[in-house]
Amino acid sequence: MMSEQEALKGSSARNRGGVQRVEGKLRASVERGDYYEAHQMYRTLFFRYMSQSKYAEARELTYNGALLFFSHNQQNSAADLSMLVLESLEKSEIEVEDDILEHLVKLFSLMDPKSPERVAFVSRALKWSTGGSGKLGNPRLHQLLALTLWKEQNYSESRYHFLRSADGEGCALMLVEYSATLGYRSEVDMFVAQAVLQFLCLKNKSSASMVFSTYTQKHPSIQNGPPFVQPLLNFLWFLLLAVDGGKLTVFTVLCEQYQPSLKRDPMYNEYLDRIGQLFFGVPPKQSSSYGGLLGNLLSSLMGAGEDEEGEEAQEDGSPIELD
Repeated sequence: MMSEQEALKGSSARNRGGVQRVEGKLRASVERGDYYEAHQMYRTLFFRYMSQSKYAEARELTYNGALLFFSHNQQNSAADLSMLVLESLEKSEIEVEDDILEHLVKLFSLMDPKSPERVAFVSRALKWSTGGSGKLGNPRLHQLLALTLWKEQNYSESRYHFLRSADGEGCALMLVEYSATLGYRSEVDMFVAQAVLQFLCLKNKSSASMVFSTYTQKHPSIQNGPPFVQPLLNFLWFLLLAVDGGKLTVFTVLCEQYQPSLKRDPMYNEYLDRIGQLFFGVPPKQSSSYGGLLGNLLSSLMGAGEDEEGEEAQEDGSPIELD
């Protein structure tokens, strides 16, 4: 007599066979060019699975369907099914796993970079990746997004996501290419300065050190150091040492001595105010010298900590824009 476990296995196999047959029919419809009909059928089946709490089947169906529509350059239908993949994840309360994140970034990579659907998709994916908590998003997802955007040579957006990952080395290598491709030779030091200071504002010392060491070693226009030819690079080197020591007098003297270099970008002193609060016990200013758009562009970055340390860091000081 068949055991209950064997019966369940048999039922699962039959269901999977049924799914494969349905997917075969849908694929045939798409291959024939019946895009609208196929898209509606995918949606119907998706909601049927969801109503039966068959979240894995719903996710697999819409993921494969989205890939199929992308392969036929049906961006709207593919983007819609991609959003349904996220809906299945949100409803299933499944744990965040690498293979799921890779699937999401695969869909992201196939979307039209200029489409509003892509922006909506990545925003929702990041929210899901942290359980909808309002935090900054799963670091691994940020890393995968950064690598994808780097391949597209969208350096600015890539940097945004690298900052929220733990991949200081990858960030540095991207910045080397960014600087060599689009930057002025006289600004090679400024590319890494922004990243180091922003990582420190996020209380991520290890990534700040990694991005600095990798960038200065790999950039063809930077001679071996320390010490470096560029004063700003020497400042960053001393700053990273000072952060480890935590002595306010060292930090204060360092900032005073390198003011000519720090005046090259008006945001440097804003970042250093924040770094002073986080690592050297400097009391926060009553108000930031930068208001309006400049002070609030990405204030949410400093307003939602990634971990306990980050949350601690939010308690004092005004938010700083990290672009």
